Amino acid sequence: MKIILSPAKRLNTKPENFENLEFRKPAFLSESEILIAEMQKKSKQEIADLMKISPDLARLNFDRYQSWFKDYTQKDGKPAIFMLEGDAYRGLNIRSFTQEHLQILDRNLMILSGLYGIIKPLDYILPYRLEMGIPLKNKKGKNLYAFWMDKITTYIHQNLKNETLIDLASKEYSSVIRFKDLKKPVLKVDFLQEKETGFKNIAIHSKRARGLMTAFICKNDLKNTEDLQAFDEEGYYFNNHLSSENHFVFTRNPR
Repeated sequence: MKIILSPAKRLNTKPENFENLEFRKPAFLSESEILIAEMQKKSKQEIADLMKISPDLARLNFDRYQSWFKDYTQKDGKPAIFMLEGDAYRGLNIRSFTQEHLQILDRNLMILSGLYGIIKPLDYILPYRLEMGIPLKNKKGKNLYAFWMDKITTYIHQNLKNETLIDLASKEYSSVIRFKDLKKPVLKVDFLQEKETGFKNIAIHSKRARGLMTAFICKNDLKNTEDLQAFDEEGYYFNNHLSSENHFVFTRNPR
């Protein structure tokens, strides 16, 4: 099975030595260069307005856009899975992976990205922030969905053999895929919290659970979707009543 996951805003940019890992760049770097060129035209205030971020964050990302270059080397970048540090990636806990688990993760996980399109875990990337949902006008249309949809859908289609795609991405990111064009089974997975008024999707908990599920799949090298039902990290359990063949729901009572 293959997995899709959203990226993270929070990054770990501390220098580290990864000389033991092959230096490899994302597949769509020429397309990334086009988007960077658009962002390099924008002032700090325009970046703040477009991305709805603070002046300090706008300044940081302005500097990142201005210094980004396509021909970066291993010393300039960092493997994506060691740079991304949001809630999902804390749940995944990459530092707990063996080399074998890391290779399984790299084969099976595709990280959707507003700047890079698709990132494999061991692709070296430069620090960035560019959410898929922002209305960045470009040569393909009025937003990043128009820019990336064809390329990302085709890439995933070509990389799915007789496999199911496990959708652990947020709607903001998974909306860039035309799922009907994949012509392969897709399994959506959700994580809900039990409340007095029923089961609720709480974003911070769902993000962490997506990372936990990704680690569960790769550390156990799962091949069949039925095996996902055994997932029971941090109190979650497979809720048969809320689930269907193409939509697995895991619930827990956090109290």
